[in-house]
Amino acid sequence: QVRLVQSGGGLVQAGGSLRLSCAVSGRTLRYHAAAWFRQAPEKEREFVGGVSWTGSSTSYRDSVKGRFTISRDIAENTVFLQMNSLQPEDTAIYYCATNDVRYGTIQTRILDYNHWGQGTQVTVSS
Repeated sequence: QVRLVQSGGGLVQAGGSLRLSCAVSGRTLRYHAAAWFRQAPEKEREFVGGVSWTGSSTSYRDSVKGRFTISRDIAENTVFLQMNSLQPEDTAIYYCATNDVRYGTIQTRILDYNHWGQGTQVTVSS
């Protein structure tokens, strides 16, 4: 059974940084893409960024480009989301996700992922 357990998050002032972790168990990340999504209150869940199965390719939504970085540690089977220069509009519950597609590219749709973390609250105060 594939399980994703998130950690990190919390409350930070605007301009601050946070790092989210997503530890995967039950299967290696080595051959699978992974992504981060977020959902703000009363808004749809949206794609934040993703990393390809090779780990060498990343993709981000425009509003976080240059501020957020996704990486992974295969040995730890963990995906990370480093968030810098956080703004109040980044406030949301953040979710990591992966799927069962081997050698898959980064997908931006929710329905393309079938394994999800429990969600982590990130709150940015102004």
